[in-house]
Amino acid sequence: MRLEVVTIGDELLLGFTVDTNAAFLARTLSEIGAEIVRRSTVGDEPDRIAQAVREALDRTGAVITTGGLGPTADDRTRPAIAQLFGRALRMDDAVMARIAARFQRYGYASMPASNSVQAMVPEGATVLDNPNGSAPGLWIEDERGRWVAMLPGVPHEMRAMTTDVIVPILTKRYAINGAVVLSRTLRTTGIGESALAELLGEDGHDTVAGLPLAFLPGWEGVDLRITAHDLPRPQAALALERAEAKLRSHADRYVYGLDGANLAAVVLDLCRTRAWHIGTAESCTGGMLGERITAISGSSDVYVGGVVAYSDRVKTSELGVPAPLIREHGAVSEPVARAMATGIRSVLGTEIGIGITGIAGPTGGTPEKPVGTVWIATDVNGDVHATGRRYLGDREDVRRRSAQAALDQVRRSVSRVG
Repeated sequence: MRLEVVTIGDELLLGFTVDTNAAFLARTLSEIGAEIVRRSTVGDEPDRIAQAVREALDRTGAVITTGGLGPTADDRTRPAIAQLFGRALRMDDAVMARIAARFQRYGYASMPASNSVQAMVPEGATVLDNPNGSAPGLWIEDERGRWVAMLPGVPHEMRAMTTDVIVPILTKRYAINGAVVLSRTLRTTGIGESALAELLGEDGHDTVAGLPLAFLPGWEGVDLRITAHDLPRPQAALALERAEAKLRSHADRYVYGLDGANLAAVVLDLCRTRAWHIGTAESCTGGMLGERITAISGSSDVYVGGVVAYSDRVKTSELGVPAPLIREHGAVSEPVARAMATGIRSVLGTEIGIGITGIAGPTGGTPEKPVGTVWIATDVNGDVHATGRRYLGDREDVRRRSAQAALDQVRRSVSRVG
């Protein structure tokens, strides 16, 4: 089964909203063996919507659209596609009743008049139930069997409808034979893309254990994605296991998790199994490390707190960093990072203390300590380890990479000491 996805909305086209809908559709439908051969995005103009859908129908005869089904003047998907199929829009009383009932459930005295447009259905179209929103989905098909499924653009509505409505329809319609497309991602950090490729050797080329391999670099690290195509699910899963084992045989020390793993959550789990606690002392990251940790639900049983020691005075008064140490080595130095990690551990009574100090830029650098210079120290039950780094990029890049590196240093330190 080959199909195309067209996502609709000026906010997507102009970059104000990230298009997560197309990515979700691609992942979900590939797991049932569907092949999305093209994804495109158009604005809210009816002519452009119709053109994009017409061209997609000519190529594959099967199209899913998202967006443009709302009640406002810029929601034009419904009339554009109805006109493309030569169908008139008619009021569907059952849809109107469901929309009105939804507003009543939420305490509205009456339904806003503008929402009545959502009950306009192209002649011959099938209404697709949307229990999470007012806009129903629509399925429209021509005499040649070509079809368009129109889904709302609100992500949580679109995702539920894809899983509960679209997947069953496609599975039944195409009698999918069980072949799937499955991917697995190994998340690495602390090593660059080219160095990682070199480390993998022959297994770092286009394929590993017979499966395609993709390198996906970002500020968190380099993700390694392997994909099994057009195999029954058990065979695909086995192929992924073999490829993962191959990659881990080379780079396991850099791998902190699979797929959507969050390094902060990994660190919390490691500490939780040992009943250890964390305190943070941050300078250039300004609390970003603490934010990364506390963004994880349940972090309070591990994370005790932190100090944003941006000025030298706070480093001295709150963390006990000796002033002569700062004068001799500078605030951005290995000795100061070590003292910060040990100081926060002592102040909060934790098993783990983390100290970060650096120059995030764009100003403040010197020839000896250019912008991007960062020192990170971890004190794990008295075992202090410090690492100096130089990060390229803007201020945000330096801060985010520093927080990620600090988490990875804790991961390694806890594993080594524990």
